[in-house]
Amino acid sequence: MGSLRDDNHTAVTGFILLGLTDDPILKVILFMIILCIYLVTVSGNLGTIILIRISFQLHHPMYFFLSHLASADIAISTTVTPNMLENFLVEGIPISYHGCCTQLGSAAFFGTVECFLLAIMAYDRFVAIYKPLLYSIKMSTQVCVQFLIVAYVGSFLNASSFAICYYFLFFCGPNRVNHFFCDFAPLVELSCSENSIPVVVPSFTAGSIILFTVFVIIVSYMYIFITILKMRSNEGRHKAFSTCTAHLTAVSLYFGTIIFIYVLPKSSYSTDQNKVVSVFYMVVIPMLNPIIYSLRNSEIKEALKRMLGRKIFHRI
Repeated sequence: MGSLRDDNHTAVTGFILLGLTDDPILKVILFMIILCIYLVTVSGNLGTIILIRISFQLHHPMYFFLSHLASADIAISTTVTPNMLENFLVEGIPISYHGCCTQLGSAAFFGTVECFLLAIMAYDRFVAIYKPLLYSIKMSTQVCVQFLIVAYVGSFLNASSFAICYYFLFFCGPNRVNHFFCDFAPLVELSCSENSIPVVVPSFTAGSIILFTVFVIIVSYMYIFITILKMRSNEGRHKAFSTCTAHLTAVSLYFGTIIFIYVLPKSSYSTDQNKVVSVFYMVVIPMLNPIIYSLRNSEIKEALKRMLGRKIFHRI
């Protein structure tokens, strides 16, 4: 990539993503696996969005937020996967200085949207189980839209903090990023800036959002479990808990990986481990979410059966 000479420094104007591996055979294998995962991700989440839109029985707040979660899954996977696939085929793929910022900001934005949506969906389950008589009021269309606005505005502010602080970093040395996308931590390692503020601010905003959303989820499920334990009917307990299992699975997978990457001390894991976990939360989890909600949610399975039944009937 090119560079700009500025007095005593050479400012880097682009980066080279090193990707996941240098092994040519492993690159081919990973290319096929990641490509299949990406195709399943797009088709599965797009299918979820379409099913929720056309199925009247899924026109509830929970599925309204699930359709936005599916959109975020497609977006976050698309942010990094095409570059990763290209890197498997052509070694040393360059990415421009501004393109790197766009990728960083997009990953931060859609990753934060997922955090907020999972927290909102936990609150939705809390209201449905703890205060069922007030559900239509507490989760009205207006309230759902307001929650969504908060999620997207909060995500934009978090992504903006990453993008702004990225432009305050000065790169004057190597331009080879030891990752498959422009993540903030490996970029900070390449930076020769002496000011620590651009490093601290994104960590603070991202950490605050993670702590807040985790707190909402934990408190919501504390009340949910207390309410379920107080139910006298075993059938009622099973029905109430079954509506939460898919969401709990998605929460455990997603927050488990982002806490590993963004909360645990960097000294506790290697760069290679970081890349593997990043692949899991940015590529694999977006594929798993529609599968989890399809297999663990009876309403989605019923809606899918009805839709497929109608198509088969019309063909006959």
